[in-house]
Amino acid sequence: MAHHRLDAGPDTVHWGYLDAALPPVLAIDSGDTVFVTTASGSPDQLPTEDGFSVRDGLRAIHATVEQRLGPHILNGPIFVRGAEPGDALRVTIVDVSLADDWGYNLIAPDKGLLPDDFPVGGVIHLGIDRINGRIVTPWGITIPARPFFGVIGTAPAPEEGAVTSVVPGSFGGNIDNKELTAGSVLYLPVATPGGLLSVGDGHAAQGDGEVCLTAVETGLAGTLQIDLLKGADLSAPYAETKTHLIAMAFDDDFDEAVRTGVRRMIVLICNASTLSPDQAYRLCSIAADVRITQVVNRKRGVHVMLPLELLRNA
Repeated sequence: MAHHRLDAGPDTVHWGYLDAALPPVLAIDSGDTVFVTTASGSPDQLPTEDGFSVRDGLRAIHATVEQRLGPHILNGPIFVRGAEPGDALRVTIVDVSLADDWGYNLIAPDKGLLPDDFPVGGVIHLGIDRINGRIVTPWGITIPARPFFGVIGTAPAPEEGAVTSVVPGSFGGNIDNKELTAGSVLYLPVATPGGLLSVGDGHAAQGDGEVCLTAVETGLAGTLQIDLLKGADLSAPYAETKTHLIAMAFDDDFDEAVRTGVRRMIVLICNASTLSPDQAYRLCSIAADVRITQVVNRKRGVHVMLPLELLRNA
């Protein structure tokens, strides 16, 4: 097992899209770990207030990297040797930490959950105490930090071409699931040779829904362990935390996303136990929580959470 480092800079990032045609910036073997740093924010989202510092790497990205299709600055892609369509990547988030002393929150015209209620919008900046893990709003409320990468995804299938980083899909991408903190494990389908894993969209904190459009967007640092699962035949991402199994679904229609998420949880339960689909469906109703992941990425996201302890003897 080797350890690699991938810092966000002009030579390592792509801005706003995922694409199987992107050349990898790093090649690794299954089981390797990668320390990554990520950067967030366009030039008009940088703080001008005193007391905040902007990394030189972010300014260099603005000066040299073309933005296409979406707003997210993504580190990668990472090529996993031996990965082929039909396989899956198991991405263990070994650790994740705050990299900047500031973050921003954005309301944009015609976007977010309530565009008619808030037609003007704008950017605010929030101070981040990295040592104590605290975030301070401009109006004086202090919020505990709970950092996670909003975007972790493989490349979409080659025939899809370049796709915006905004919309999540079978490849993962802009999942925005706040449960994917340190210690969690994300499983992602592979649709192109090497998998081509990208990561970015750091969040210092986010509520389920991410209703106004963004969370506390910021730069993060973290270590990922990436394992190749041959022949996994996985159709959609799912995750595990230390306590829960998590099924995920995304759809233009919220009701359909909920139905798909529950169906996927039923499959996960059956695969992890001796329960029948009928029993798994009943278990979902008795013990699983259907939660809103986000409502602002064009496709609505839901995740279904089931305590892992319920499956230990099932």
